[in-house]
Amino acid sequence: MTDFVTIDINQGVADVRLNRADKYNALSPDMFDAITEAGESLMDNKDIRAVVLSGNGRGFCAGLDFSGFRGMAGQDNGGPINSRRESTGRTPGNLAQQPGMVWKQVPVPVIAALHGVAFGGGFQIAMGADIRIAAPDARFSVMEIKWGLIPDCSLTQTLRDLVRMDIAKELTFTGRIFKGTEAASLGIVTQISDNPLDDALAMAEQIAGKSPSAIRLGKQLFEETWHSEPNEGLGLEASLQGQLIGKPNQVEAVQSNFEERAPRYVNPD
Repeated sequence: MTDFVTIDINQGVADVRLNRADKYNALSPDMFDAITEAGESLMDNKDIRAVVLSGNGRGFCAGLDFSGFRGMAGQDNGGPINSRRESTGRTPGNLAQQPGMVWKQVPVPVIAALHGVAFGGGFQIAMGADIRIAAPDARFSVMEIKWGLIPDCSLTQTLRDLVRMDIAKELTFTGRIFKGTEAASLGIVTQISDNPLDDALAMAEQIAGKSPSAIRLGKQLFEETWHSEPNEGLGLEASLQGQLIGKPNQVEAVQSNFEERAPRYVNPD
């Protein structure tokens, strides 16, 4: 792990922050790698109940570091940006796609708290979260067209679940900047908040108080069935429910409700 991304774990909530504030958390090769590494480091941690993903400084992420773009454009004898790390094979995609896709592989809910800007690759990383809370004046853009490019940081696998195709095309073709309030009306962000980080942490704390077994299998259910055939989705519903019923955390959920006390859950297997 590098200082480009920090992780603070408290009472089951992993507070993950992009930490290149002097560069608006722009995406250099090292930054790409650090984000993926941060997400993968949480995959096997049974103590984690929820994740909050945010950016330090004035914004979430301004997208590609311009020095990296100069390399792609062939200046300074530059070439395509290459990873500094060997892929673990745990996250689908290439160097640029993994920082967005990794959050879909983390088995607990990931809540993105968005302020300032989320442009280009930064926008696409935010789309990998399960839930997005944005400031009303946060600014968003699928900005790749500005540089003569198409979005290639996993957007095809995330934005499709949030907006109609014509909306995705319009945002991609124009590259226009739009604010948090419009993002909410389009379905790109889940809710608007004047204090997105505080509200994201509060939501994560609420989720962390639920059965971790049910939360993890609930995320798995949606991730695996959202684009599946009906029989496949229905079958997984039944299978995962069978893994919960009568098990310690499910019994504890029932007992704590009847006894009107805080539940005492154990980490999932």
